[in-house]
Amino acid sequence: MNVGQQTTRRLAAKSGQSICRSCRDSISRNYASAAAAAVQSEDQAPQHIPPVAQAAPSTAYAVNAGVVLSRPPQITRDLHPFEAAFFLYQKRLNERLALPFTRYFYFKKRTPADLEWKRKMRQRLTPARDIGRYNGYNSEAWNDEVLVGAKESDVQWQVDRLLEDAATDGREAGESEDKGMKKVERELFDKPMPRRTEADEKNDTKSLNRALQRTLYLLVKNKEGQWQFPQDRLKDENLHGAASRIITQAGGPNMNTWLVGHVPIGHHQIEYTKTTKLPSGLTEYGAKTFFLKARIMAGQVNLKENKLGHKDFKWLAKDELQKVVEEPYWKSVKNMLAER
Repeated sequence: MNVGQQTTRRLAAKSGQSICRSCRDSISRNYASAAAAAVQSEDQAPQHIPPVAQAAPSTAYAVNAGVVLSRPPQITRDLHPFEAAFFLYQKRLNERLALPFTRYFYFKKRTPADLEWKRKMRQRLTPARDIGRYNGYNSEAWNDEVLVGAKESDVQWQVDRLLEDAATDGREAGESEDKGMKKVERELFDKPMPRRTEADEKNDTKSLNRALQRTLYLLVKNKEGQWQFPQDRLKDENLHGAASRIITQAGGPNMNTWLVGHVPIGHHQIEYTKTTKLPSGLTEYGAKTFFLKARIMAGQVNLKENKLGHKDFKWLAKDELQKVVEEPYWKSVKNMLAER
């Protein structure tokens, strides 16, 4: 029995008269609703919370945007001597496991091409042209390994053998030509470019045509004579917009670049030796530079119309960069840079 029903019974007992069931239920519901409303109003009574005054900041840091502009590697890296020896072993192993070369499917008997093929086979003993003198089908076929540092495992030696095979017909020095035979017409071919360029030989750090196996980063010399990545203070813009502006103002319009993302890849913080009082009343204690990643696709830096006061520039790899920047700056940026 709930509270409303108990109250109804007490009222009926005091009056000494009976009450109908409908009236009794109505009185019970009204009383229960009033009691619930009273409890709810007590729970929702507004509580007075005194306002807390927030103190305005009295210190500030300058926010700069920096750009880590890089040129990715253009060629694969040089092989380790062990890797070169291993790949040569794999090529010789393939000669042992592959089916014999069907010569007459490609060369007609007693033709100049067939005679040339026979001469070259007597010299190298294998159809492969870049694995040295090796026969994969005789009793010495098991001896297909070479020592680390052997000339046969050198990539340049293999390239030279391929070029030699394409340029010569296999005749030894002083060997006469076959009488009555038509010469084999050879196709012109381009010799591969060297892996070290002229800029590498001259150590031209302003050229992008150097250190083709490494990632190069653009460094500029600021007004104070310090080498750093291009950077500037934010001017009513976000980091991505500032980075795009800095690339154009620092390197000129003759560069095709791509900003990789909108999120910084690192930051560098410095503390001023002498604080600066801003017009807003804040005291500036230092500067924080947030770096965004960018790639150069084509073009070159031009400092003639530079608007940021840069005096010089260099394209440097990670290990070269460490030698020209200051130690605190290097500790902040080293983890943003690729090893190669």
